[in-house]
Amino acid sequence: MTELPKTFEPGPIEARWYDHWETAGLFRPERGDAEPFTIVMPPPNVTGSLHIGHALDNTLQDILVRRARMQGKDSLWVVGTDHAGIATQMVVERQLAEQQQKRTDFTRDQFVDRVWEWKEESGGQITRQLRRLGASCDWANERFTMDPGFSAAVTKVFVELHGRGLLYRDKRLVNWDPKFQTAISDLEVETNEVPGKFWTLRYPLADGSGHVEVATTRPETMLADMAVAVHPDDERYRDLVGQQLKLPLTGRLIPIITDEHADPELGSGAVKITPGHDFNDFEVGRRAGIKAGDMLNMLDAAAHVCQTADGLVPEELIGRERFDARQRVVQLLEAEGALVKVEDWTIATPYGDRSGVVIEPWLTDQWYVNAKPLAERAMEATRSGAIRIVPETWSKTWYNWLEGIQPWCVSRQLWWGHRIPAWFDDEGNAYVAATEEEAREQAGNRPLRQDEDVLDTWFSSALWPFATLGWPEQTDDLKRHYPNDVLISGFDILFFWDARMAMQGLEFMGGDGKSLEESVPWRTLYLHGLVRDAQGQKMSKSKGNTVDPLGLIDKYGADALRFTLAAMESQGRDIKLDEKRVEGYRNFATKLWNAARFLKGNGVGGSASIEAPAASLPVNRWIIGEVVETLGRLNRAFDELRFDGMADAVYHFTWGTFCDWYVELVKGAWDEETKAVAAWAFDQILVMLHPFMPFVTEELWHAMGERPYDLIVARWPDPAAQPDQAARAEIGGLVEVIAEARALRAELNIPWTASLTPHVIGADTGTIERLSANAATLARMAKLDPPVAAEVPPAGSAQIVAAGATIAFPLGDAIDLDAERSRLAKAVAAVEKDRDNLAARLGNPSFTERAKPEAVEKARADHAARAAEAERLAAALGRLG
Repeated sequence: MTELPKTFEPGPIEARWYDHWETAGLFRPERGDAEPFTIVMPPPNVTGSLHIGHALDNTLQDILVRRARMQGKDSLWVVGTDHAGIATQMVVERQLAEQQQKRTDFTRDQFVDRVWEWKEESGGQITRQLRRLGASCDWANERFTMDPGFSAAVTKVFVELHGRGLLYRDKRLVNWDPKFQTAISDLEVETNEVPGKFWTLRYPLADGSGHVEVATTRPETMLADMAVAVHPDDERYRDLVGQQLKLPLTGRLIPIITDEHADPELGSGAVKITPGHDFNDFEVGRRAGIKAGDMLNMLDAAAHVCQTADGLVPEELIGRERFDARQRVVQLLEAEGALVKVEDWTIATPYGDRSGVVIEPWLTDQWYVNAKPLAERAMEATRSGAIRIVPETWSKTWYNWLEGIQPWCVSRQLWWGHRIPAWFDDEGNAYVAATEEEAREQAGNRPLRQDEDVLDTWFSSALWPFATLGWPEQTDDLKRHYPNDVLISGFDILFFWDARMAMQGLEFMGGDGKSLEESVPWRTLYLHGLVRDAQGQKMSKSKGNTVDPLGLIDKYGADALRFTLAAMESQGRDIKLDEKRVEGYRNFATKLWNAARFLKGNGVGGSASIEAPAASLPVNRWIIGEVVETLGRLNRAFDELRFDGMADAVYHFTWGTFCDWYVELVKGAWDEETKAVAAWAFDQILVMLHPFMPFVTEELWHAMGERPYDLIVARWPDPAAQPDQAARAEIGGLVEVIAEARALRAELNIPWTASLTPHVIGADTGTIERLSANAATLARMAKLDPPVAAEVPPAGSAQIVAAGATIAFPLGDAIDLDAERSRLAKAVAAVEKDRDNLAARLGNPSFTERAKPEAVEKARADHAARAAEAERLAAALGRLG
């Protein structure tokens, strides 16, 4: 047996064992005949570094993978990184800027080569950090969304979708980032409330008979107005519908139309319609019969004013930056008498999450996936049970989004990414093919140029569950490990990634008579919450409340952080991460360490048996039964994906049942049976705890004795034993008596120098006999005399209920009863006063509605604590009669 140092230091242990596991190839033991278990890691950006969300997501995955591996399954955890189009291009462009260079100083191929150089030098940071967390991934087969095999899958899917009529080119509005000059997804848009202005403008009727007032937060967009809309039921404008307005500054004639988008209660009830620069207006324009190709555009890719198709934008505005143009447009409107008023306004403004600039809705040609038919299959799979969503409450959100799904814009105006496999001839006709040669054949060998755009990274990552397994090749991995068993995901990418994986998996892995169950990307979708700070606030760099998981690992160890995240992961709830919890679970690891030292010091080593050893002593039969019960609770929690339940089961058994009770109960009585049972029970703890705290458990597994294999590949517990009810009644009752007697001493200030005699009231002889058989233990652990039978409680006694009986302890010789009653009465009164004051405060709307949320929450917590304390003290007073 290895000698254990006095102090538990996680750092060196973690580094040593991770290197050993990976070097020995233990993260994917080849078990071709075993039942497969597969999980794919949501691929972090190749530019990324480990944040607390990654730590939660990957801890939960690792718990499931490590347990499946110990169950003997062919466990595969697919790992890889996403090429992260915008993020990676931004990093490399920033490096070039430091050298006084820019992207356009290079050819496209030269720039892409520079990105690959960066990737080889600096793109592996997050994978190194995941190793520190303990992630037991299949690193030997790490994937990258731009590697050749994966790229081939992306090209095939694009071409196939186009051939099936599900992918097409269209002119629509997109979220446009003027800094990066590319379309971006909704996920890459951050909406912030910012102070702004609300301008009311006067648009005159073309015949000079009057005017209509409209209001806007973006007055420069009036240069591309194409209509004014009023509600069809708005009586004020009934006679004006169909008439023409003459737009100020441009002189453009635009119609007054009806559309339910116009709100009669908002402003004048008339709204300007700029279909080329507003998402709502785009839909109004289409309903009014305006084709996308005819919608006016007044901004170029850099968000500078450009001339509209009708040539009516004043020349002095051409080339102005959009916000500079706004100021000048307002000045010109005022000079023309078209500005009615200006009001201060708070505006929900979209920003690019990486560029930090205001996003423009911009009309442009892009590639789109017709997601509607794909979404219908995803809904069918979920309704049939082929996909299970956990927690089930997210199903409603899932269905709502899929039912209302819009065309998916999949093209991006970048150089880094999967180049779109489409070629254009001189007339603008597109030819989609896997290679340029195939496209040229389609075009009759006419000269072609490839589309400059690349694909949205969500397009490629949607293929992750099957392309990482070798598809489109029919590899052994694909046949064995698709569908995946479970996907662990944050709810915030439910639509951007999870739903799209479901759609693409069903589309490309279905067919050939395959059922939905065989076609889905994963059988279970588990959605976890966000990790927030200790006050429940969303973490952000601007608030300064972010938590660095690597800093926590440095301070407390990876095991402590992992256990904290598992213990706090409750389905459907966000996690309020308090560093004190991490410190507490570091103490738990230390408790385990000290228990191992204590056992070794008493001659207890590693168990030679997977099955529970034979036992005759009640205390040993009891602990075997407690292991069985704990394992049952743990397995049920795994089946239900209740991570907090898993952690709770193994934590309370380890710290409470085993360390605090069993070890104390057998202290000084280490016969061979007890050593064997203690060794077996401690082994079961190490095995059950390993998925959560892999490092300390592996260290202790080997420290306890010579082992034929590492703990990472040990068998999941299967005790082949049943709880012994007689032992449970005897030892469970004994534990209850000791615990209640200790609590009684603490509540009533009974000194440990005073022995107490338990009077068992009206109990059967079996209870007396069981307690009497453990009289020595009662004396050692609770300073109790041998129990005696009684019909009624003696005078001046305090009572407890334990071991299925009422037990009274005469206190006359132990404490001053009157003084203790007085002390407790005062304490009860003081705590009840605090409780009632807090209740009154919480009942006051001026506090609950105006105070900071964290202050209200603290008051609620304090009230609950005072209420519990009042109840406890009142119970103690009641015991004294």
